[in-house]
Amino acid sequence: MNHEIDLKKYDIHTDLVLDTIENSSLSIKSDTYNIDDIKVTKVNVDEETSKILNKKKGNYITIEFVDVTDTTNREKVTKVFEDELKTILSDYDESSILIVGLGNAKSTPDSLGPKALEDIIVTRHLFLLGSPEESILKVSTGVMADTGIETQDIILSIAKKTKPSLIIVIDALAASTISRINKSIQITDTGIHPGSGIGNMRKEISNDTLGIPVIAIGIPTVVGSSIIVYDTINYLFKISS
Repeated sequence: MNHEIDLKKYDIHTDLVLDTIENSSLSIKSDTYNIDDIKVTKVNVDEETSKILNKKKGNYITIEFVDVTDTTNREKVTKVFEDELKTILSDYDESSILIVGLGNAKSTPDSLGPKALEDIIVTRHLFLLGSPEESILKVSTGVMADTGIETQDIILSIAKKTKPSLIIVIDALAASTISRINKSIQITDTGIHPGSGIGNMRKEISNDTLGIPVIAIGIPTVVGSSIIVYDTINYLFKISS
């Protein structure tokens, strides 16, 4: 007897395109390959698929891994991530990049963006003096509950002043299964809707709204309480059968 609960008929919030595809009845073409025990899936969402999945048209790269708690695995995942990011960035002007850390630094599951900025070295102040060749600047926008300002408005204001050729946003994502938490990375050239994965829709941050290409990088760090119950019940059924 199959006790597996079917979530396809429920509206489950998720930021991950793979979750959306798996929770639908559609057969979406994807390019999947493995590098050691790391799985990379590339999906191109066209205009028709975009309407069905309710995901923006564009390219999505998902990197899935089992563990990064030891140095060897962490280095392998880092190398795959670097290679995939370089591939998607190769289509854009990288002379001036604004890197934005989205989220709330005071909330552990939402602090990915601000934390990621800590290790990024800015070069814009040197670029303005004539060296180096690339201008890197970064900003942590906080959340509207703290600032009272839409994140998109903050980024747009900074972009108008500094005129970056490309924007990279880093954010924590919501998933539709516990198995993806801290075990996958999504890279997309579609931009991002901050808070959309938990139903808290803020203004879109994308080329369409800012007039500047936006690459979004995210790691799922949260799931809804209903997902935890769902995964737990399914697990209990499996170990008892």
